[in-house]
Amino acid sequence: MDRYMKWMNERFAPKLDSFTKNVWVFSIQESIMIALPMVFIGSLITLLSILNDFIPGMPDLSPVSTFSFGLLGLFISFLTPYKVMEQKERHKIKLIAGCTGLSFYLMLLRPTIGEDGTISFILERFGPSGMITSLIVGVLVAVIFSAFHRFSFFKKDTSLPEFIVDWFDFLVPIAVILLGGWVLTYPLQFDIFALILNVFEPLNQISQSLIGFVLFNFIGVFLYSFGVSPWVLMPIFYAIWLPAIEANAAAVAQGMEPMNINTFETFFSGWVGVGGMGATLPMVIWFLFAKSKRLSAIGKTTLVPSLFNINEPVVYGAPIAFNPILMIPMWINGLIVPIIVYVTLDLGLVPIPSQLFQMWYTPLGISTYIVSGISGLILLAAVLLIMFAVWFPFFKAYDMQELKKEQQAQNQK
Repeated sequence: MDRYMKWMNERFAPKLDSFTKNVWVFSIQESIMIALPMVFIGSLITLLSILNDFIPGMPDLSPVSTFSFGLLGLFISFLTPYKVMEQKERHKIKLIAGCTGLSFYLMLLRPTIGEDGTISFILERFGPSGMITSLIVGVLVAVIFSAFHRFSFFKKDTSLPEFIVDWFDFLVPIAVILLGGWVLTYPLQFDIFALILNVFEPLNQISQSLIGFVLFNFIGVFLYSFGVSPWVLMPIFYAIWLPAIEANAAAVAQGMEPMNINTFETFFSGWVGVGGMGATLPMVIWFLFAKSKRLSAIGKTTLVPSLFNINEPVVYGAPIAFNPILMIPMWINGLIVPIIVYVTLDLGLVPIPSQLFQMWYTPLGISTYIVSGISGLILLAAVLLIMFAVWFPFFKAYDMQELKKEQQAQNQK
């Protein structure tokens, strides 16, 4: 175990940290993080829609969700090339790069242009379903702008105003991108949106299986136990989760049953992420009963954040990260709980979430009830008992270890 921990600490974790700090990876992460408030607005509308069951005549607020969460792909197509240029400190071209990404994305959606000048888009392609497409578009635009960064029609000592030089120099990458989009969309009648969906369909199918569901959670938990924030994986996770919950909502709207279990709602709003990635809330509560003064203090200071599913303070403060005693129960919960949740939902014992609810910071139980009702709360109670039981023996061992250290330190004074 010591050799393994040393390898993870000295080799694996630094390399992964270097990867996540790469300009391209970091820019994609930042783009998604910037767009998250628009997703949260959609969640808030879901929360307010519950009032429709109690207050007659409530207005239909669904258009607010449509023009926030429902335009996620559109936002990402602008933000990704913008953030890449910003990270590369090419501030003069970051806005035009973002605008080009937006134009390229809209063209690839293959709108229908009527003889009277009207343009018709398929609305769902603007939202989470188009997220992978928009990420690819954004990266491609950034690559082309980067390739033409040093190109110029003019010599460095030209007497023309700088903004005139910039205008002409920007024309080349914009023309390359939009002409390429035109060739694909119109002469070739190529539906890149449908192609990307078909390419990623096997991944979507795997992610919705029991193995895929468990792996999604465990990979995040495993990396987090070595200090690597699960937000590193969010670009991949969101590309699966958001279209999945959107498909569930669409199925319910058509009178069908939701089928996708692997959604954000299941991971964080419902059952698996109690207290945050790795289900750390039960351990924080055990800390409140610790004999060690340090662990007791950590429990008191991290309880409130943990109730709102914010567990960085305890992961890095206990610590769980790089702590063999606490990493193991985190892994165990990261495997057992997803299996129980998946099987329960798959058997129909608890409704599969079909409402967008991205407010992961909602306190324990409230979000579970919103996405799955009373039966969801019963499942939550069951998995909580398991989580508490898994954490307990490791908590006792760590508590005794820390207490012994404190007593030795006291005796040395």
